[in-house]
Order: sequence, then C-alpha cells, then structure tokens
Amino acid sequence: MQSWYSIFPKNPWLSIYAWAVFCFLPFFFIFRSSSPIEISIGISLLFLFFLSYRFSFKSKSGLVYMWISFEIVINVVMTLLFGYVYLSIFTAFFIGNIRNQVGFFIIYGLHIAITIIAIVAGFFIELELFLPQVHFILISVIGIVLLPFNLYNRNKRENLVGQLEHANERISELIIVEERERISRDLHDTLGQKLSLIGLKSDLAGKLVSRDPRAAERELQDIRQTASTALKEVRELVAGMRATKLEDEVIRIKQMLKAAEMEYTIKGNPSFTNIPAIVESVLSMCLKEAVTNVVKHSFGKTCCVSFEQLPNEFVINVIDDGIGITRGGETSPGNGLTGMRERLEFVNGSLRVEGGEGTKLSIRVPAVIQHIMESD
Repeated sequence: MQSWYSIFPKNPWLSIYAWAVFCFLPFFFIFRSSSPIEISIGISLLFLFFLSYRFSFKSKSGLVYMWISFEIVINVVMTLLFGYVYLSIFTAFFIGNIRNQVGFFIIYGLHIAITIIAIVAGFFIELELFLPQVHFILISVIGIVLLPFNLYNRNKRENLVGQLEHANERISELIIVEERERISRDLHDTLGQKLSLIGLKSDLAGKLVSRDPRAAERELQDIRQTASTALKEVRELVAGMRATKLEDEVIRIKQMLKAAEMEYTIKGNPSFTNIPAIVESVLSMCLKEAVTNVVKHSFGKTCCVSFEQLPNEFVINVIDDGIGITRGGETSPGNGLTGMRERLEFVNGSLRVEGGEGTKLSIRVPAVIQHIMESD
C-alpha cells in the first residue's frame, strides 16, 4: 500500500491540521464518562485503532482487510459507548487507497452499512448522546460515502497517467531500437560491400604498381569512385534519419492531457519551417517534459500550449492554472527543468519559468542556428 507519510491525506481541503483535530477530539468524548473503567476502555480502543490504522498502511495482500475489519469493529464500539462516530472518516480515507477493485467495493459497502447501523442503534440506545451532534454525524456519513470514491478515482487517474507515461517512454525506446537496427542494416548494405571492394582493389593495386602501372592507376580510379559513392550513400542515410517531430509530439501530449482529464488548448502551428532536425528533436523532448510536469505536479485543470515562429527564434509556451512554481523551479528537485535547460543550451536555447497563479514555461531557440548549420 502506501508509506507512513501518506497516512494523512494530501488533499488541500483535508489538511493535516484537520486530521489532527480528529485525533484529539475523541479524548473529549471519552473523558465525558464519569467511570474510570470507561475512560480506560476508550483510551485503549483509541490506541488499538491507530495501531491498526498504522499496520494497515504497512501490510500487504489479505492482512490489509484484517486490519480494516479491526478498525470497523473499533468504530462501532466507540460509536455505541461514547457517541464518537468520526473515526470512521479515517477508515474511509484508507479504503479509498485500496487498489483492488473488488476489495474496494466490498469493504466500501460494508463500512457504510456497518457505520449507519451503529449510528441508528446509538440513537435508540442513548438518544441524548447522539441528538446534539446529529448535524456533524450527517456530515460524517456523507464524508464516508464520498471520500473513498474521490480517493479511488484520483489514484486510478494517477495510475493511468503513470501507465501512459511509461508506455510513451517504452514506445520512444522501441523507436530508438528500431532506428538503430535500420541504421545498422543500411550501413551493412551500403558500406559493407563497398568497403570490402575498396580493400580488395587496394591489395590488387599494390600488386600491380610494379608490374602494370596503368592497370594500378585504373584500380585506384575505381577505388576513388567507389569511395565517393559510399560517401554519398552515407550522407543520404544520415539525412534520412528519423527525427522527433513536433507534430508527432503534439499528438502524444494531447493523449496525455486527455488521460489526465485536463482541458487543453493548442495554439499556433507546430510545423516550424526551416528548422534543423536536431533543434526540432530538442524542442520535442522539452515539450514532452514540460507537459509531463503539468500533469504530475501542477494540480491544475487546464493547460495551454502555443507555438510561435519569429524571424529570429522558435518559441513554445506551456501555461497551466495549477499551484504555481517559484524561483524558476530550482526549489523543486526532480521536475526535469535542469535537464530541459541542458538540452536547450546544446542548441543555444533558453528556458524561462514564471510562477504565481499557475506556471508559464517559455522555451526559446534562436533560428540563427539554421544558417550556421547550412554554412557547414
């Protein structure tokens, strides 16, 4: 399941402070009892509940359901003895993190049914204890119904985004392997035969130099012609190497944003004219990394990607309405901004990050590199 620091949810609307209140609130209900025995029972149950809750996050397979069952039983006892219903929210949060679909729905239904039965029984057993807090009990019941579904769907969406990202990486790796195999076959077919021929003719020319200089000269001319042909074929092979196209990357980022259930807008034309293949590949990799950051870290709902070709540079902007980023992203290790800057420096490009309400990444590469490469 999850590690210990995930015991408290990361949702903005359920902060750790709210959960701390739910941790200390049961003591108020327990100490309202005049009997020391009841107080001891309440504290023991509370300790056992949080112990079970802790073990449920550490356990795997069937033990998880055993610990959840203990929590549900303790919830019922705390509800009937002290009128404290709110431990069920902790259990509801954990149920939302169950990945197995069948296990989730079984435990989810049992938890709701048993909690409601315990509340109804409590009203019949001790009406004065439950009636003053009926509004909070109603809110808690709504919480245990909605919270697991919210967490389950969120985890499922994150899992799908992760699978999509892994699939895209795997596809990229397979494309690279396929391209290497193609280059290997082409090199073998184009250069192998001609280099062998050059070697044979060189040996023959060496033997003919002293015996028949004219024949040796003809062989040397054939070697020159074969070498020129091989060089031409190598240049054609290099020119035909597959580069990562921006148009293809746009299709992939649309799939990623759609899987993340984010609204997206694509502005401008990603088909830049007169752009070198290496520059387009760098821009495609940076675009992929930028959109991946939006999906994984922004917690936003919309993303806008714009393409602009200026006289002196190519510009790509990626804008989201998420939580924002500060100080250019250096305070957020692992977000890929360093790698993007290193790639862009290779083609004299730059990356600018603007935070605040949302984040704007501006990727710029000068078009002057085209003229330099053409002159070479």
